[in-house]
Amino acid sequence: MINTVYRLKSPRRFEIAFEDLELNENVIVRPLALSICNADQRYYQGTRDAKVLKEKLPMALIHEAVGEVVYSPSPLFEPGDKVVMIPNIPCESDDYIAENYLRSSKFCGSSSDGFLQEYYGIAPERLVKLPEDIDLCVAAFTELVSVSVHAITRFKNIAHERREDIGVWGDGNLAFITSLLLTKMLPESRIHVFGINSDKLSDFSFAYETHLTTEIPDDLSLDHAFECVGANGSPIAIEQIIEYIKPEGTIAILGVSEYPVPINTRMILEKGLRLFGTSRSGKRDFEKTVRIYRENPDVPEFLSRLVGNVIEIEEFADIKKAFEADTKKAFGKTILRWKI
Repeated sequence: MINTVYRLKSPRRFEIAFEDLELNENVIVRPLALSICNADQRYYQGTRDAKVLKEKLPMALIHEAVGEVVYSPSPLFEPGDKVVMIPNIPCESDDYIAENYLRSSKFCGSSSDGFLQEYYGIAPERLVKLPEDIDLCVAAFTELVSVSVHAITRFKNIAHERREDIGVWGDGNLAFITSLLLTKMLPESRIHVFGINSDKLSDFSFAYETHLTTEIPDDLSLDHAFECVGANGSPIAIEQIIEYIKPEGTIAILGVSEYPVPINTRMILEKGLRLFGTSRSGKRDFEKTVRIYRENPDVPEFLSRLVGNVIEIEEFADIKKAFEADTKKAFGKTILRWKI
């Protein structure tokens, strides 16, 4: 069958390509709702290094998406099933390194075409079936939610068992999701959120406490912390975490920065701190995320607060409109309802 692929050819310029999509062992999925990520915007706006852009473009963007099965040779899925697509494509397995950290793995919208396509052929093991009643606009950014699930799962394996007070730095989408999931995956812990925008912090109603980073109580101390700031805010956030965390605490780094970040190694040594990084996620994380949706109906309800612009994509020009609208958002996720 002929498939239409919408690729970013150069910053702010999309092109249409037609490719043959073979009906083989892959499941054919029709995207229904897609979510724009900051990584997509870095390509769209051309803020990635020029060498990187030259190597990767043209490329179909979007790695956060859900869709409907239209053809399936696998007994695990039937036409009409609503599924979330896993963008990580492992090319090998390793006894010690997870699929999302293997250097050989490909990733949709980064080293392989993303989901900005009319149809997408995908191996059945790269799909997870969604609850029938879930809001697809929320489910669209399940990949981002799974990143937080992955980080918290790793944290539980690394950090010591004193977990009374945990801090989350950031007041954006990733911090919101991570804080929310911490209340579910570590229900005995008190979750403190630190940000720079009081209006955004007001949405973190599930947290134990919220604080502006300029008004942190002097006597506050934390057992562990998650950094969800990234970009230019990473140095300040990490410095504050090191100041307020107790000795032998664990710091999870989730924020992405394009540039090297200076870290106060003297205090890391003095306090005996552990730091670990988290990037992307794997199938187990997606399965765990969907299980959390099913077992905690309030999680999708809270996540619906992150749904910002919902843009109907009915023609080619609407794709550019959606990306331009996303550049102006202050908070939340831009969702593309795929009707093209």
